[in-house]
Amino acid sequence: MEKIVEELTLLLMYLSSWEEDGYVADENDMPKAAKIKTCWKGYDFGIINKLTDENYLYYSKGKSVFLTPKGEELAKKLISKYITK
Repeated sequence: MEKIVEELTLLLMYLSSWEEDGYVADENDMPKAAKIKTCWKGYDFGIINKLTDENYLYYSKGKSVFLTPKGEELAKKLISKYITK
């Protein structure tokens, strides 16, 4: 059940996110400019911390978090898993 809550939280974060200019690490861990998905931290912090530890989110000191490319990829897969047409 915990895994389902984590997946649904990531999915909600993705669906309620917006794009901002920011930086992501390239294959050499060097920052490069990119559009990043940003969302508010209005979710359980235990889940946010776990998703950050699993590299699905970047945690910021502000009121928002950023989805990693890995997080975006998983969220897109979760759409087809949980949302039917």
